[in-house]
Amino acid sequence: MLIALAGCATRVGVPNAPLAKAPVAQAAWAGVLDRFVNPRGEVDFTALSQDRADLDGSFRFVADTPLPGDAANPADSNQRLAHLINAYNAKSMFNMIESAIPRRHAGLKKLTFFVNRKLRIGGEERSPYSFENDAVRPYTRRIGEPRVHFALNCSALACPALPRTPFTATDLPQQLAFESAAFFERSENFRVHYSARTVWLSEIRNSYTEDFLPDHGRNLIDYANRHVAAPAPIDCAVRFTPYDRTVANSQR
Repeated sequence: MLIALAGCATRVGVPNAPLAKAPVAQAAWAGVLDRFVNPRGEVDFTALSQDRADLDGSFRFVADTPLPGDAANPADSNQRLAHLINAYNAKSMFNMIESAIPRRHAGLKKLTFFVNRKLRIGGEERSPYSFENDAVRPYTRRIGEPRVHFALNCSALACPALPRTPFTATDLPQQLAFESAAFFERSENFRVHYSARTVWLSEIRNSYTEDFLPDHGRNLIDYANRHVAAPAPIDCAVRFTPYDRTVANSQR
């Protein structure tokens, strides 16, 4: 299906905003998150669409700034990963506005939003699907950082909540730890039925199993137990909560 629809690509234009230096673009992105994201990680897309200068400026930076190079030392790795996460989240928000704020990402709308729409990221035309699977995931698998899946926000309710501050190289380990714990605190992402000896997990875990196992846990429950206050028996059966693709719009 993905291959069949590849020829139906729609190119999303780069915003008509000046290309700012990194500190200015990062401040603009911080302003977007602070002003338009609520404590639940939902975005007021309607208000944002009417006051989008900071989003346009921050995404112009994402569009035309080459991705940071791959480096061996942890500080540079954190810089690269923080940029990738911020770029993904800004791209999702910009794509939502340019897509006229759909209500859901389900069925063909999911393919249209994630596969068919091409946005410039790091100077290259990429779909959201390609950016995640060809740029973000290969890098995080190489550095052994599966917690990225609890930081990437695709604008759906079942996604990890969008933080109200940008990810930064300096604070990235603490931010990833916080977002991972917050993700598993949600009952739809980690719920134990002791009588049925069943653990319910987010479908994110099912979609990206190879990013978690076997390097980061004996099974999916074992990995989840590293981020929860009350671990579950790892020999329980695993079931997956259906993914809610309703857009996380605070004005829905």
